Amino acid sequence: MAGHIQDRWYKVETGPDGKPTKVKTDRHGTGQRYRARYVGPDGTEKSKSFPDRQKRLAEQWLTNIEADMSRGQYIDPRASQTTFREYTERWLGSLTTDLTSRAAIEGRLRLHALPYLGSRPVGSFQPEHIRSWLRELEAVVSADSYRRLIFDAASSVLNAAVDDRLLASNPCRARSVKPPRPSATRVHPWSASQVFAVRSALPEQYRAMVDLGGGCGLRQGEILGIDEANLGDLGWIYVRQQVKKVRGTLVFAPPKRGKIRDVPLDAAVAAALAEHKKHNPPVEVTLPWGTPDGPMVTRRLFFTGRTGKAVWSQNFNDQYWKPALASAGIIPEPEKGERYDAAREHGMHALRHFYASVLLDSGENIKALSLYLGHSDPGFTLRVYTHLMPSSEARTRKAISAMYSAAGYAHDGPETAQAA
Repeated sequence: MAGHIQDRWYKVETGPDGKPTKVKTDRHGTGQRYRARYVGPDGTEKSKSFPDRQKRLAEQWLTNIEADMSRGQYIDPRASQTTFREYTERWLGSLTTDLTSRAAIEGRLRLHALPYLGSRPVGSFQPEHIRSWLRELEAVVSADSYRRLIFDAASSVLNAAVDDRLLASNPCRARSVKPPRPSATRVHPWSASQVFAVRSALPEQYRAMVDLGGGCGLRQGEILGIDEANLGDLGWIYVRQQVKKVRGTLVFAPPKRGKIRDVPLDAAVAAALAEHKKHNPPVEVTLPWGTPDGPMVTRRLFFTGRTGKAVWSQNFNDQYWKPALASAGIIPEPEKGERYDAAREHGMHALRHFYASVLLDSGENIKALSLYLGHSDPGFTLRVYTHLMPSSEARTRKAISAMYSAAGYAHDGPETAQAA
């Protein structure tokens, strides 16, 4: 057995005859009678108390403790009393992701997980608690996709709790727990006329941003971070940094997930950038690298604000991008005194979708497209854009027809084949 059972109501003393005798203690008849004691893997003594007539239960508890330690499944009962809030704070402090991702995860947990789950001891979590939380979450977060992000954040915390031996298993992974499933959506790329209509509606100093998005597939932050050194002489654009907001401060940082890449630079896009440069010379901008307290670096940016500083994406979207969308008829004009409608599907990311649709329609392969877009996995690119690829039926017919023609057996049609 992993330890022993102490009977607090009796103690053994040596009697006058020299024999051990059981006598009552001062605690006899009060409080929990039995205390199961053992030494944990960390070398410290642990214990749990049981009432009168439950000695067998205490022995069973100790037996289970011993079995868990021998199987490597031991969970410290005292540590498992740590609340979800306390453990989440420690978990957030140990995250090694970039600051922007960390801030997003922290926001989801603080707004939508801690108010519901924060006071519960980690070791007490059961699948029913997660099911109940998800039902409450539906009432306050309507978007399935965002609920899934919140769920994944909480599940990551509980995964870590399992690894740290505070919890036997992650209740988020139980079969009875159904994670929020984002509704399947298909990308509907803009037409070329819509792209150029938006371009024309932007102020002149920002029009070339559309060329970089629709003609090179760059993300908004990457476009805002493009400098002179990123334009190659041999028809390539080198995507090496982006401008992003971290803790309310603009910084230079590597592209998303650190995926630096080289993207083919078409002659028409290069000409548009050269024209832009002629009327809007690049401006030196100095920002910290990576974090607000990172080393200061200077880049000669193609796109800056009115005062020659880096562009804040949110300000650009509100002041220039949405008015251009409305001018192009993509979103409605707001009523006087009202704000533009939210248009997430028509943000600058729509230019990347347009870029992907053009390349796929021209026969570019998924692996190359994934590389140009900076995706970590070609499979992700395929899942997003597979419906934009030319149909397999059309390719099959074309291939067979080409084979017949090359062999000199071309037919005029089904009737000719039947007659033969």
